[in-house]
Amino acid sequence: MREIIFDTETTGLESKNDRIIEIGGIELINHFPTGRTIHLYINPQGRKVHPDALAVHGITDESLIDKPKFPEVVDQIREFFEGAKWVAHNATFDMGFINAEFARLGIEPVAPDMVLDTLAMARRKHPMGPNSLDALCRRYGIDNSRREKHGALLDSELLAEVYIEMIGGRQTALGFGSAQKVAEQIDVGDDSDVDAPLSRPHALPSRLSQLEAESHAKLVASMGEKAIWGRYN
Repeated sequence: MREIIFDTETTGLESKNDRIIEIGGIELINHFPTGRTIHLYINPQGRKVHPDALAVHGITDESLIDKPKFPEVVDQIREFFEGAKWVAHNATFDMGFINAEFARLGIEPVAPDMVLDTLAMARRKHPMGPNSLDALCRRYGIDNSRREKHGALLDSELLAEVYIEMIGGRQTALGFGSAQKVAEQIDVGDDSDVDAPLSRPHALPSRLSQLEAESHAKLVASMGEKAIWGRYN
């Protein structure tokens, strides 16, 4: 299963008129980070950054002047996300902007069943909250000290760690420290067999002592021929 944990930063809150100015994403395969990422700053094509948005992410109009416009990077974005589930915190907001940008170019919107909202997950798991990304980092002991302002790639990295914790914890994935090892073990170009179960080359030795095994055999024998345990002895 392939998922992209992603985040966007925008010029404001209205997807109808405001524009995406930053997108960042982290690739997971079977909940393992592969080391593949996407990170783009995007020229908003004349739309000014609202002061309230600037206070959140710190991305200025001047810094975006020489950045590519969305039509120039849309193919790169779609290629990176192709076939993957889109995973975001408060996905309604991010997908509203993604689909608005797609609509301007005549591209079909992302199907709802290809989107997963980690905020909705967190609210089900922790109904008493709070469930902001910062709050979830604190809850799961994830270091977010670098997050002085919002940033699409950094927030995606933090969200990926939070997401892994919410679906089962660190035993489910190797974490970002081992991303290179995972990338070497997984052929990201062909994930047709990534769901295949792993098997041991040799069976583990029995933990029973000889005395315990003999005692168990005697107990089963004393139950008679019809005892169900005799089938597994």
